Order: sequence, then C-alpha cells, then structure tokens
Amino acid sequence: MPEGVDDSPANARFASIAKKVKMGKRTEKALKEKAAASTSQEASEDDVNKVPEPYTCTGHFDPDFTELCRRAGLAPSEIPNVVIRAKRPGTPPPPDPKAKDPNPPEEAVDVAEEEPKPKTYVTKERFAYFKPCIQVEMENEDKPATVTEVYIRGWKIDDMMVGIFKTCFPTIEKLHTINFWNTGLTDKTLRDLAAIFPQCPNLKNIVIEGNPIPEEPWACIMGEDSLIINLSLRHNDITDRGASGISSALSTVTTCNKNLISLNLSHNKITDVGAEAIAKGLRMNRILLCLSLASNRITDKGAMKFGELLSRFPLTHEEVVERRKLLRDKGSPDRGSGKSPPPSRRAESKDRPGSVRSGSHLDKGDKKRDKSSKKKDNKKDKDDGKGGTKKADTWKKGAKAVMAASLIAETVTKTTKGKKTTSSKDKKGGAMPESESPDMVEAINPLLESVESIEGQLWIPGNRSIISLNLSRNEIGEAGLKSILLAVQYQITLANLAPNPALKGLMRLSLGRNPIRADSEAYQKIQDLMLTRDPFYKAQAKSPDGDTQSLAG
Repeated sequence: MPEGVDDSPANARFASIAKKVKMGKRTEKALKEKAAASTSQEASEDDVNKVPEPYTCTGHFDPDFTELCRRAGLAPSEIPNVVIRAKRPGTPPPPDPKAKDPNPPEEAVDVAEEEPKPKTYVTKERFAYFKPCIQVEMENEDKPATVTEVYIRGWKIDDMMVGIFKTCFPTIEKLHTINFWNTGLTDKTLRDLAAIFPQCPNLKNIVIEGNPIPEEPWACIMGEDSLIINLSLRHNDITDRGASGISSALSTVTTCNKNLISLNLSHNKITDVGAEAIAKGLRMNRILLCLSLASNRITDKGAMKFGELLSRFPLTHEEVVERRKLLRDKGSPDRGSGKSPPPSRRAESKDRPGSVRSGSHLDKGDKKRDKSSKKKDNKKDKDDGKGGTKKADTWKKGAKAVMAASLIAETVTKTTKGKKTTSSKDKKGGAMPESESPDMVEAINPLLESVESIEGQLWIPGNRSIISLNLSRNEIGEAGLKSILLAVQYQITLANLAPNPALKGLMRLSLGRNPIRADSEAYQKIQDLMLTRDPFYKAQAKSPDGDTQSLAG
C-alpha cells in the first residue's frame, strides 16, 4: 500500500457517492440535450406543416400574379412574365407647312458613328418568344393598377392557373377585356372561368378563340345575369349542339340575356339545325344588335329561318300562354302589391287563336285593356314601381343598352353631316333638368307587341333590334336570298308605317362568298336596299350640269 493513501471504509464510501453524483449530472445533461433536440425538431416540423396566411391582392396585376404563382409552387423560371402588349408604331404627323424652315440643311453625318437601332421591333433572347407570357394593356404604363386588357396566347391554362386568376382578376378595377387564344381550355376550366367573369366589376369583352371543347359548354359564359357585352367564339369547332345551348342562353319564353349586344360565331361548324336554334333564341331577344355566322355550313333552309325571324312569325302555344299571363299582369297592376285581385278578365281576353276574327279586332281589345288600366299604371309609377312583376323587369333592365346601341347609326349620320352634338350638361356644368333630357325608349317584351291573327294563329313582327348580320362564306343559294329579301322589304315597310327609334331593323347585311349566281336578281335587290340603310351611306347629289356627284368623303 502506498504511503499517504487512506483505504478506510469511510473513504471508499465517499468515493462511491461522488462517482454516482458525477454520473447523475452527466445523465441529466444528456436528457436536457435530448429534450432540446426534440423540441427543435418539433418546431421545424411545425414550420413545414404550418399553412401560410392567405395572400391579399393589391389590384396590381404583375406583383399579385407573381406572388400567387410562387405560393402555388412554381419555380421562378416557370412563372409566366407579365409584359406590355406590343403596339404598331403610329404614323408620324405630316410636316407643318407654316414652319420657318421646313427643309433644314442636312448636317454632315459621321460615317464612323454607329447607326441607331430601328424602333419597329424588339430583340429577345433565344427561345424567349416561345416562353409563356401574359400580355397586358394599361391606361397608364407608369401606374400598375390601370390594367385594362389581358391577352394569353398559345399556352395551356390549367386548373392551378385558373385558381390564380380567380384570386387576382376580380381585384383589377379597370379590367374590361380578356382574350384567350389557343389556351387548351377544358369543360371544367371554362366553367370555372365563367364563374369568375361576373365578379369582375367592369369586364365587358370576352374573346375565347381557337379552343375547341368536345362538351361545348359555351352557354355558361352568357347566362341571364351575365354582364358581358361583346363575346367572340371564333374557331372553336362549335356544332349544332353548342348552338342549341347558345340559343337557350340568348332567350327563352320567360328569360332573356339583358346585356349581350355583339356575338361572333364565325369559323365554326354550325349547320341549318344550329342556325334554326339560334333564330329561335332570337325570337324573344331584343338586346342583341350584331350577329356573325360567317364561314359556317348554313344553306337555304337556315337562311329561310332567319328570313322568318326578321320579318314576322306565328307564336307557339307556349308563347301564347305566356302572352296571356303578361297581359293579365299588365291589366292588373295590383296583383304584385299584395292587394286583392280585381274581377276576372277572361271574358275580355282576345288572344285565343280560335276565337279571334281579325287582327283589327284583337288590336281593339288590346287598346281597350290599355285604356282601362291607364289610371292604375300611372298610380303604379308614382309608387316607384312597387307591385311590378319580375318578368316585366327582365325586359326593362336592358332598355338603356338597346336604346344607346340602336342609335349608333343616327349619331354617326349626324356627325358626318357636320352637326354638333349637345352635351347633357348646361353651361354652368350642372345636369340638365329632367324635362330637357332626351327620352329613353323602354324595351318592350315582344309578346306585348301588336299581333295579327292569320288562319287561327297569332303573328307578331319579327326581330328588328339586330342591325348587323353576317352570313357570308356559307352555302346559301337563291331560295335563301329570296327569303331574306322579303324580310328586308318587310322591315323597310314597317319602319315607314310605324317608326320606332329603338327598332331600326337591319342596317348591314353580308352575304358575300356564297354560291350565288353573278346575275342573281334577288342579290342585286338586297344590295340596293341595304346601300341606303347603311349609316355611312351618302346619297349622290346632282351638279348644276345635271351630273351626279358622290358626297363620299
């Protein structure tokens, strides 16, 4: 045993206790480190599983779209760029002849100086032209919140991209035009987009072209509550199936699209069946002004249906029943106000086809009903429209659109003659009194127009709200031309006998590129009649020598 070492039992016991204490501290330290590691691991897992807060769009399309794409998981290189849509350079103004020196002396050009690059094109990197991008037009390029038009061309819009549009499009306050060309839309993506359109406050123009969809759900874009004014569906391979859905969206006996004034269905696959369906959808529609069915497969049969639509046609049984209901509500304005209904007017009803002797007899009955309900109608107007029917309101809501658009030709004619237009405000800047403002003609339900009884059927005047019809590049022959000629002659006669500022009738009719003989008499008569109805037409004036001189500018 070494000297100085105490090996007593007490010392051995103390060493054992010290060893245990030291081991306990090591164990406690290890447990603390393990707990800290598990806590940090749980925190990292929580960060991964934590759902980020939803992004609130600011109305600035470029940053909003980029951030939404990033949150959707797209890499920076996969996010489509938002670029300003290229515009063709404008024509330089002519030189001012009053300038002091219109032809200044040419300065010596330094040959060594580099010639500036032309400004008529923009150079891009390799393959950058084929990279997906979104083209926009803005009111002011310095203000990102003034995006007015969005163009997407040549790349597929999938469900994820539609979800991004659903978030950012409604926040763009000035957006009024959306143009999708060859974007690979499907039935689902089109319906999702159609649900977004009503949420955009100022969206009026929709162009969806080069997107053939087998299900053909085009009617979902133009429902009764749609705010779209101009709709173009060219090159979508629309067949008679799609035309039938569009027909129902235009109007039925009880419903009507109240805002759509221009519809372009050219370059599709619509035959006579689809043309007949569209004509049926325009029987009760007095809002649509411009219709194009160019480059389809319409023959004489389809053209004859449009001739019947534009002239006059008999009411079906369903339309006669709806007419009776409207006349009943018109003669009983207190029905909708909760008051007790007046006595039955069944004995005064004159619109039963089997009991009507003549059209004049029916008109007298209608005038009698109108006269008997005149006082009640005036009282109804004083009550701010209380007690009106929803069916009648359907036609009243589109009155301003019809009146404003139907007077385009008259406005253009006055402008070309050099007449000055008056403002709706007086010299002091205040609004004109109500008595001095121009009268707005209220859109009328076609079922309430005057009718004529022929061989037990009720006939009403055809659609005179359409001012532009394009049937060029079809398969229309001589029989179809004769039917359309009769319709044009009927509209001109009716306009002279009973002029209506809201129902001008056809002003432009395109029938070119059809299999028509060069010496077709019907085609020449149509051309002569439509020439005088064109709003830009100017009659030829005779000179003092007796020769005719054109007034065209």
